[in-house]
Amino acid sequence: MVNMIEVIENNIKNAIEKSIEKAIDGGSIQIDDIPEIIIESPREKEHGDFASNIAMVLAKKARMAPIKIAGIIKESLYLEDTYIDSVEVANPGFINFKLKNDWLYDTLRQVQDKGDDYGKVNIGNGEKVQIEFISANPTGPMHIGNARGGAIGDTLSEVLKYAGYNVEKEFYVNDAGNQIAKFGKSLEARYLQLFGIDAEVPEGGYVGEDIKEHAENFKDIYGDKYVNEDEDIRRKALTDYALEKNIKRMKSDLEKFGVHFDVWFSEKGLYDNGDIDATIKYFKDSGKTYENEDALWFKATEYGVSKDEVLVRTNGIPTYFTGDVAYHRNKFVVRKFDKVIDIWGADHYGHVPRMKASMAALGLNPDNLEIIIMQLVRLIRDGKVTRMSKRKGQSFTLADLVDEVGKDAARFFFNMRSADTHFEFDLDLAVAKSNENPVYYVQYAHARICGILRQLAEEGDFIPKIEEVDFSQLKEESEIELIKKLAYFPEEISQSAKSLDPSRITKYVLELAALFHTFYNSCRVKGVEEELKKSRMILVDSTRIVIKNCLNILGISAPEKM
Repeated sequence: MVNMIEVIENNIKNAIEKSIEKAIDGGSIQIDDIPEIIIESPREKEHGDFASNIAMVLAKKARMAPIKIAGIIKESLYLEDTYIDSVEVANPGFINFKLKNDWLYDTLRQVQDKGDDYGKVNIGNGEKVQIEFISANPTGPMHIGNARGGAIGDTLSEVLKYAGYNVEKEFYVNDAGNQIAKFGKSLEARYLQLFGIDAEVPEGGYVGEDIKEHAENFKDIYGDKYVNEDEDIRRKALTDYALEKNIKRMKSDLEKFGVHFDVWFSEKGLYDNGDIDATIKYFKDSGKTYENEDALWFKATEYGVSKDEVLVRTNGIPTYFTGDVAYHRNKFVVRKFDKVIDIWGADHYGHVPRMKASMAALGLNPDNLEIIIMQLVRLIRDGKVTRMSKRKGQSFTLADLVDEVGKDAARFFFNMRSADTHFEFDLDLAVAKSNENPVYYVQYAHARICGILRQLAEEGDFIPKIEEVDFSQLKEESEIELIKKLAYFPEEISQSAKSLDPSRITKYVLELAALFHTFYNSCRVKGVEEELKKSRMILVDSTRIVIKNCLNILGISAPEKM
């Protein structure tokens, strides 16, 4: 797919580079090599469409004033077969480029040609990427933090697909370890209590109503069958029963949230398939461990971490850290992902250097493991922080949020800020049917365009063939600015993928919707001269396509009526 911004930037870079080479050959600029040429979009419109500061970069090497270097470069620029219309030099040495409108008209042709595929680029070259997110403990319902992780992770996955990566989404089910043991003991206590047996929930165990409900439902099915059974058998039966119910509920809640995982990976599987043992053996065989006080330690400090890590406890049970290392080894070594992206909560920040160190110790490139740390969410209602669900009067869950504000608003709001920033989710704003509600504002722009095209079609005016359109009719400022924004969509995909920041797409589509509303308020489509009407029909339809593509990436509906 063509990225028009990239094409133009390369156009300008090549023209500048050839001009500098010519100046070097002629002796007017004396330097040994040409540094990287940076092309930027000026904030001020009067400075042109694109600009370069290369003259200021060269000034020290060339021992010449930047303004003079810029003038020399300008004089030798070859502009044939480019979109460049004019070039100006500005203090203290910027070279500003103004383009012919042809690049904008070519953008509209491209949007119409590619349709649903417009915006796709191929910076990924089919690289195999796994993105793991949410991975909530299956001992209870998912909370608001999981909701934010789900929206960000799912949208980032779509961005990466648009950018040419081969993406697989995964949920890591923590169905082994200490928390699951406490979960089983908590269920056991509630089950035995139903038969009048004095049993206590363990310290740090689970005390929610859902635990009682699981125990009661288990009793309804099995009666007193497990009361006198061996405790290990009883706990396993209760745990297996409750985990199956919880995971089924997780999948159902995520379905309503529009999140679908390609793989649900079981932590227990790491023990069953030998990944834990293989990881420990690798560390031992490569001399990266030592024993101390009957525990096995990983020499993490040799990889820049502040302290060594326990791999196997004194009781012979591998630590959570070991399981995590084995899991990531499985991703890279067994399943052969080129890149792995994890989205973790802020409380896992200290775990990042340990995981990077373990990847290096495994002989892998730590840079191929990208970890996104996600900050906390605060829910706001009536201008105040709330933790309670309006419907249930208890702590908010992901399912409660979707019930209250809907999937579209929840996903859009969670992607309005980058993951590393704290976020306040305004529950009242999320359900408001007004332009102050950002998701409503964008969806309304899409519906308004569909309404325009529907009315025209009812009068016999359909989207014209592209070869029948005279795009030179489009020259109003609001038209030009709208087309420019459409042109930047593939570049926005590239930058979003490179920065692993899907909030760029949300900001982009909000700006696009605002530019469309400005266009709508200043330019008529119906009732104008035929050639102008045709060109504006293509413009509004192209805007519809790009808004819809953005909303598809965000996992949000694009309504045709509102």
